[in-house]
Amino acid sequence: MANQETGNRTVVLASGVFDLLHLGHVKFLEEAKRAGGGNAELIVVIARDSTVEHIKGRKPVVPEDQRRALVESLRVVDIAVLGFESMDIAEVVAKIKPDIIALGYDQEKMVQDVEAYLKMHNLPVKIVRIGKFGADALDSSSKIRQKIVEKFSR
Repeated sequence: MANQETGNRTVVLASGVFDLLHLGHVKFLEEAKRAGGGNAELIVVIARDSTVEHIKGRKPVVPEDQRRALVESLRVVDIAVLGFESMDIAEVVAKIKPDIIALGYDQEKMVQDVEAYLKMHNLPVKIVRIGKFGADALDSSSKIRQKIVEKFSR
């Protein structure tokens, strides 16, 4: 697989909402970068507020600019960018030119869409699935929101 635009670095693309940043997010990003090997560059696409509202039916707690800045501040992340309003995989792949696309255990629909796009355009991009990390009590933004509600509704 030819490395894109970064010389001999392997470009790994990961994406997500990253609302209420937690350890599961960090582990996902670490595994995504590891999938690219020792010379990987991790580029993370952060879902726009409008995209989150469209997909999940609610706005994220943390605004998109802050979520992007938080993710980019993580040592494992090389670059974090806001996603496209169109949610078009073609735009993302054309702009970032990844060698590897890392997708989480909960992104099944995205896996199908990305695989179909790559096959249709005969693009030599590898898809890696990143598994779930343990059963920590606060391993998702939803669980964090629920815990806050439980603590303050007493």
